[in-house]
Amino acid sequence: MTDKLFPEPGDKTQLESGEILTPRFDANGLVTAVVTDADSGELLMIAHMNAEALKKTLDTGQAWYWSRSRGELWLKGGTSGEIQAVEEVRVDCDQDAVWLKVRPQGRGAACHTGRRTCFYRRVEGNGETSRLIADGGPALFDPRMVYGSKKSGQ
Repeated sequence: MTDKLFPEPGDKTQLESGEILTPRFDANGLVTAVVTDADSGELLMIAHMNAEALKKTLDTGQAWYWSRSRGELWLKGGTSGEIQAVEEVRVDCDQDAVWLKVRPQGRGAACHTGRRTCFYRRVEGNGETSRLIADGGPALFDPRMVYGSKKSGQ
């Protein structure tokens, strides 16, 4: 399926300078998706997309991803209401990663934990003394109320 949704990647010149989107999916059929807020530039999440997720994103203007843990395609916010309206899609120089600039809908949470961003902790210390310090603010929703007891996540 992946080879039919997008043209095969061309040579280095075509990848880096061409005008045709030819994503280079990895051995698992995925590209990395970096997701930021279109207005503030804040990093919201990192996810993965297969060809179908990328095509659906481009076709619908809403962010679709591939869940590696669940092995399934998912519309961001399909369960939680935290839809990501895509304002712009960029591709890196060799077309093996995409950058989505989105406008979060709903309460504005990008993370399945209910927080604004998946990057709500910073690392302090080094080596064996490293600790995670939460600095991303409180959850905007209770994931147990949204997802129930089933396993949730990206």
